[in-house]
Amino acid sequence: MPIRAAVDATPLLGARTGVGVFTLALLRGLGQHPDVDVTAFPVSISGRGALRDLVPDGVAVRTPPLPARLLHRRWQHHGSPRIDRLVGRPDLVHGPNFVVPPARAARVATVHDLTTVRFPELCHADTLRFPAMIRRAAAEGAWIHTVSHAVRDEVVAELGLDPERVVAVPNGFDAPAGDAATGRRLAGVEHYVLAVGTVEPRKDLPSLVAAVDHLAGEHPDLVLVHAGGDGWQVERLDAAVAAMSNPERFRRLGHVPHDQLGHLYAGARVFAYPSVYEGFGIPVLEAMACDVPVVTTDVPAIREVAGDAAAIVPVGDVDALAGALATAWTDETWRAGAVERGRGRAERFGWSACVDGIVDLYRAATAGSGRATDPT
Repeated sequence: MPIRAAVDATPLLGARTGVGVFTLALLRGLGQHPDVDVTAFPVSISGRGALRDLVPDGVAVRTPPLPARLLHRRWQHHGSPRIDRLVGRPDLVHGPNFVVPPARAARVATVHDLTTVRFPELCHADTLRFPAMIRRAAAEGAWIHTVSHAVRDEVVAELGLDPERVVAVPNGFDAPAGDAATGRRLAGVEHYVLAVGTVEPRKDLPSLVAAVDHLAGEHPDLVLVHAGGDGWQVERLDAAVAAMSNPERFRRLGHVPHDQLGHLYAGARVFAYPSVYEGFGIPVLEAMACDVPVVTTDVPAIREVAGDAAAIVPVGDVDALAGALATAWTDETWRAGAVERGRGRAERFGWSACVDGIVDLYRAATAGSGRATDPT
C-alpha cells in the first residue's frame, strides 16, 4: 500500500524562497509517485485559504487552523499538540522547513542548513529555536533529512544526533528557461554580473558591492544587478552602496518572480554568489544550466554542488572576489571552460532523484528500523 504522507506546505505561502522551491518540487514529485499518497497542510491561520491554489496536481489539501507562533513555542518545549487527526491520520508527517509537528506517525524533518548554530548572529530570533526543535524531534524518534552531505556532517557533529538516522538526499533544481534579450531589458543594462537572493547578512552582498566598485575603473562596462526582496539588515547593503565610488554600477530590482529569473540568468555575463554559508546553493546550478560562469565562495555545501566548475574564493575576501569577477568577465578561455564544466555539474542534480531518495527515507521511517540508502 502507498505510504500516506502529510507534508507541511507552509513554505508555499508568500514570496517563494529556496525552501519554498524545495517544498513545491517535493510535493510535485510525491503527487505523481506511485508509492505515496500525499496531503499538504499549512501551519498558518491567515494563509491557509490560499494553499489549495498553490499545490501541484495529485496532492490533497487539509487546512486545519494551526497558528504558527503559538504552536512553534509549544512544540519547542512539549510533545504536543499532535496533529495526526487534523491532517488525515497519516503514516508519516514531513516538515520540510526544519520543524516537524509532533505526531504518533513516523516523522521526518528537513534541515537545509545550520546557520542557527554556526552563525546565530545572522539569524532572526524566531529561527534560533530551530536547533532545540530538531534535537527534540530526533530524541522522539524523528528522522532527519539534509539537503547536502555537507549539512549532514554538520548536523551529526554540531547537534550530536545519531548518524544512522540523519540522511543526506541532495536537492534537485529546475533548469530555468529564459531569453537573454528579455533578461537584459529587465536588468536595464546590456552586460551585467547577476546576484540572486533575499537581502540578508548570510548572502554578504556588501562584499560583492565593494568588489564591483573596485573594478569600476578597469572595467567601465561592468554593472552588478541584484534580484531579491528585503530580508533583514538591509541597511548594511544600503551603506555599502552609499560607500561606492561608482554607485551607478549597482542596480537593485527587488523581488523578481521565479518565472522571470530565467531571463535574468540567460542575459547575465557572470553569476556571483558570495555567501558566508549555505546548505546547498540552487542558484549556482540555475546559473550553470543557463551557461553562465559562476563566481562563488569557499563554503562546503557550495563546493559540493559546484565542484570544479566555478571560481571559488575565500569568504569575505573582497580582493579575491574582485579578481575572480575580473577573470570571469574578461578571460574567454576560462569562461568557455567554466560554461562546459558547469553544464556537466547541473546535469547531475535532478528533482526526480531527490524525490526518490526521500521516498526511500519515508520507507525506512515508517518501517521503524533499518537505514535508508544515503544517495551519492
